[in-house]
Amino acid sequence: MFEKANKTPARPQAEETPAIRNAAASPSATPKPKAPSLIGPGLCIQGNIAGEAEVQIDGLVRGDVRVGKLSLGPQGRIEGTVVAVVAEIRGQIKGPMKARQVRLYGTAHVEGDIAHEQLAMETGAVFEGRSVRLPKPEADAPAAAPAAPAVSSAA
Repeated sequence: MFEKANKTPARPQAEETPAIRNAAASPSATPKPKAPSLIGPGLCIQGNIAGEAEVQIDGLVRGDVRVGKLSLGPQGRIEGTVVAVVAEIRGQIKGPMKARQVRLYGTAHVEGDIAHEQLAMETGAVFEGRSVRLPKPEADAPAAAPAAPAVSSAA
């Protein structure tokens, strides 16, 4: 009975182009953190593990581990060489380790040398080996000053 008339005409919706649709769906538009790869309890891996991603090990690995970030759980064990950017150790390692940042939690047991830039150990952690400090990368060093021009005096 008392209806108000809509005096403005409805606007047509713009069609979505494939470029706009792809840009909205691209992973670079909204980066999502990747979940770590998981080696669960009860699993035994015999062989090497390599990659730049994060790996969480709660089982046994008999082989070398080369990853970006290593999280070794309290029940996790590694028998081999460990190379990582960051290593958070709660379990057992038998072998040498090299990482920029190493953190040994109270349940950690490491038998082998550790080469590191930063090393942190909690009370209760067991470490049998040598601790070798790695030099920090030279990327932060200032560039060499240019040589002064040679001055010749002809008299």
